[in-house]
Amino acid sequence: MSALIRLRLAGFLRTGRAVAPLLAGLVALGTLYGGGRAQPAEAYGVSAVVLFPVLAWQTKILLDVEPDVQRRLAQVTVGVARERVAGLLAAGVAALIAVAVALVFPWLVGGVTGPVDPTDRSVPVGVALGLWAHLLAIPAGVALGALASRASVGGAGYGVAVLALGCVGAVVLGLAGSVAPWLAPPIMATARTTAGDAAALTLLGLTAWAVVWSGAAVGGYLWRRRARG
Repeated sequence: MSALIRLRLAGFLRTGRAVAPLLAGLVALGTLYGGGRAQPAEAYGVSAVVLFPVLAWQTKILLDVEPDVQRRLAQVTVGVARERVAGLLAAGVAALIAVAVALVFPWLVGGVTGPVDPTDRSVPVGVALGLWAHLLAIPAGVALGALASRASVGGAGYGVAVLALGCVGAVVLGLAGSVAPWLAPPIMATARTTAGDAAALTLLGLTAWAVVWSGAAVGGYLWRRRARG
């Protein structure tokens, strides 16, 4: 299965499909950090929100690169379950690389403030919270992108609709006072937490929320793949 993961990542890079989400992510992050310097926790919380649609779009592109015939051959070679898991893992690896870029980028452009004195622990704590926020965005973004992929929905138009609805819904349903926040991943709630009081119980709750939502979305993707044969 590792060979299939490498094959999909190589195809994603070799065809140049990785350029579009990379540029979109850099432009979004450049716009975010171009307004001035901010505390790491707050900046990274917003960065995770900005990166979420990019990760979903990147996942859709990665899964759509492979021709349908090649996908069927992979199912025969490694098995149906491994073929589907390999696609999700390849998307996860690509998402990890994007997150690494997003975590380093603000320090290169001066978008975050450094420690005032050696005893100030706000910066390392903020970086840890930022890493946590981005790691929560990865499974949710990969799951949404997989749901919007051609193998899941069939037509390109349906995929764009699922992707747009999922990204917009994550923001709208994630607003404070939403009547059904559980329908969306906790992207907005995570950003509010990094900018405020990040209690341990709150972090655990948001992590569980992200895991359950992502698991349900991945389950929907696998069900759609099985239904479409």
